[in-house]
Parts: sequence; C-alpha cells; structure tokens
Amino acid sequence: MRFHVFIFTVILCGFAEARKIRGISSSYKRFYRERRSFLCIDGSKIIPFDQVNDDYCDCEDGSDEPGTSACPRGRFYCTNLGFRPHYIPSSRVNDGICDCCDASDEYNSHARCQNTCWNLGQRERAYVEHQMRALDEGLQLKQQLIEEGVLLWREKQAQLRELQQAAEDLQIKLEEQKRRKNEADRLKEQKLKALEAGGSSLTRDNNTVADIFTLLDVNNDGSITVDEVQAKVVLIHDEERILSEEEATTLLGGGLQMDLIKFQHTLWDILNKGDTFKIKNTQGDPHGEDPDLKAVDRVAEREASNLKKVEEAYEKANVQISDLRKKLAIDYGTDWEFLFLNSQCYKLKVYEYIYTLCPFNEVTQRSTGGAEVSLGMWGMWAGTPKNQYGQMVYENGEPCWQGGSRSTTVTLTCGTETALRSVKEPSKCQYIMDFQTPVACQPVLKQRGIHSEL
Repeated sequence: MRFHVFIFTVILCGFAEARKIRGISSSYKRFYRERRSFLCIDGSKIIPFDQVNDDYCDCEDGSDEPGTSACPRGRFYCTNLGFRPHYIPSSRVNDGICDCCDASDEYNSHARCQNTCWNLGQRERAYVEHQMRALDEGLQLKQQLIEEGVLLWREKQAQLRELQQAAEDLQIKLEEQKRRKNEADRLKEQKLKALEAGGSSLTRDNNTVADIFTLLDVNNDGSITVDEVQAKVVLIHDEERILSEEEATTLLGGGLQMDLIKFQHTLWDILNKGDTFKIKNTQGDPHGEDPDLKAVDRVAEREASNLKKVEEAYEKANVQISDLRKKLAIDYGTDWEFLFLNSQCYKLKVYEYIYTLCPFNEVTQRSTGGAEVSLGMWGMWAGTPKNQYGQMVYENGEPCWQGGSRSTTVTLTCGTETALRSVKEPSKCQYIMDFQTPVACQPVLKQRGIHSEL
C-alpha cells in the first residue's frame, strides 16, 4: 500500500512540475524554481507557487500563466525540437488550432496535432545549405570582381593621365595655331591695304610674302617642297637649267619642306634680293581677279580651319577629362568592387512597364509605346553602418503630378548573378528595387540560432 502511495505521489509531483514549467524557455526556468511563493517577473506581485499555471491570471504581465491561456498578455514558448523555437500569444493555447510544430500548445484540447518539426527542420536545413553554397559562390565571384575592379581603376587612372597629357599638348598646339592664324590674317590685311593704296601690280617689288609663298606652293598644302622649288625657282643667269636637289634643299634651309613662317625669314629674303635666284612665270590672272589676294585668302582660310580643328580637339579632351574625373570621384566600395557596374544597365519588365537601372547614373521607366520617365539620378549610398553599401538612392527624377520629384531606393542583395529582380511602388512616385549582385555578398558566420536549434 505504501509503495502505491509513493508511486502516486511521484507521478503527481511530476505532473505538477510539468504543469508549472510548461510554456517557458530554458532561459526563463530560473524564475520558476519550486518554492513556496512566486514573484511576478515584473516584480508587481507575490503569489503562492501553486497558483502558477493554474489557469487563472494573477500577475499583470501574465508571467504566472506561461502554459495556459488565462492571461491576455501571456506568451507561450514553443520548444519545437528539430526546428526553430518561437513564442505565440497564450490565447492560442488549447484553442484547437496547432500553432507549435511540436504540438505542445494543444496539450489539453480535442485537436490531434502531429509533430512536424523534424520535416520543417529538414527543409530549413536544406534551404540554409543552399544559401550557404550560393554565398560561397557569390564570394568567389566577388573576389574576381574586386580584382577586375582594381585593374579597371588603374586603367581609368592611366586613361586620365593620358588625356591630361594630350590636353597639354593640344594647348601648346592651340597657341601655335592661333599665332599662325593671326599671322595669316595680318598678311591678308596688309595685302588689302596695298590694293587700296595703289592697285595690285604683279611686279616683284609689290608682291607680298604670302603671294610668293602661295605661288611656290603648287599643291596648296601649306608647305613648299624640294620639287616645288625646282619647278618655280631658277637662277637669274641660267633660267633654262633646273635646280639640283642639293640647291633646292639649300634654299629650303637644309630641310625637305618649309612653311610660311620659315619662308618669310629665309627663302623670301633670298628671292627679294633678286641677285641670284628669281621666280619664273609670275604673270597675272587672265580672268582679272587679283591672284595675290586670292592666295592670301586661301592661306587665311586654311589657318582658320586648322585652328577650329585644334580647338574642337582641345575641347573634346577637356570634356573627357571632366567626365572621367566625375566617374573616379564616385565611391565604388573599399576595393572598387562596384566599379564594374558603371556604364552598365539592367532591365526588368513589370506588367506594361520596362524599368532600367544604370548604376551610378540613372533609373528610368518606359511604358509600352510611351516616353521614358526618369525615376531619379544617382545620389548616394544609404546603407547601414554595418553594411554601408547595402542601398543606393536615386533622387531628383521627373516631377510627380502630386508634387515633388520621383525617387528610387535600390537594395543590393547577394546572388551569383547581377540582375534587377523586382520593382515596387509602395507610395506614389517613390520606387524600391531589389538588385542582386555577387559584390553584395558579405562573409558572415552561420546563424547560430538556426543551427543550434536544428
């Protein structure tokens, strides 16, 4: 008899203990140690310990009824061995609906709940393993993109130096070309004044430097060559003899060709003296137009055209330098890993709209058969302190009909491909995008919570 009483007492105590601690996590067991009284966790009240989990709410915070539905503010802890544990409102305890995968919330109801934690845990583990594999692959791709980013950054820096050197060379050439044009304009003005003063005699005494240079420059390429000197210059005392290459080269100052500026200070003086060499066939234009004025006009036009070409090349180089400097001033990450995104664009069709994201430039929207609308220009990084490069902000897009301008927030997520995944408009003219790329992958530890419980 005593033996049976002892067994009954042990069973009863075990039942009471189970009833008392039902619905609490291991971290809260210290508050529910068996003693004569129980202190509500918020410290508001002390009650007899046998009133814990007696299906009557004594504590305002509901801490005396973790395993029943008596308290409106109470929470029930689902242990869910094999899956993730979590809390549910205590009002769901024994309500006939299975909320905990281990069925612990329906311990005293008519519901027949199955323990599905193991199956859920298997699926969770498979998902986590897939995510870990994708993360590993993404990190490997990220490392490759970092290496490419470093090389691309160096290439951009080298390109900038080359452009700066080219601009310096063009500036020197520009100053020289301005001087040449000014000289050609001066000679033209000199010729016009001479014509106004007394007509255009074609005698040697009245011919200008530009006249003689143009006469010798048979092909009008802006320079006199050895062949052209042999064709136009003769000895005064032997007009029939063609000058040798050596004689022509000597007249050109020892070179193979000569421009107008050099001609003015060398060959012009020799011809102007008229004691050894002269120009043959210096007859006037039979059509009555002054050949000297026509010649200086051609020279002035050629120098003006050359000046325009140099100015355009110089301006183009400066524009390229400015654009490249703006690109290099952008924050492309600590290792320039985001640099490869510059000059790239990614599209996604959502219903009748096509969205285009051009990182570090612009976001646009185009409807089928409609015009393109700007949803924002590149603004800044807007990530968290732990993930500085987790979000992009594009602002100052086209005006919205409700006022203000369109803007887009782009969230970067880890993936093995670089692609625009989703676009939403949670509020009018405010857009959010999910942009997947390997460079968004971060080396993180496996989540301790998942693996310890699974």
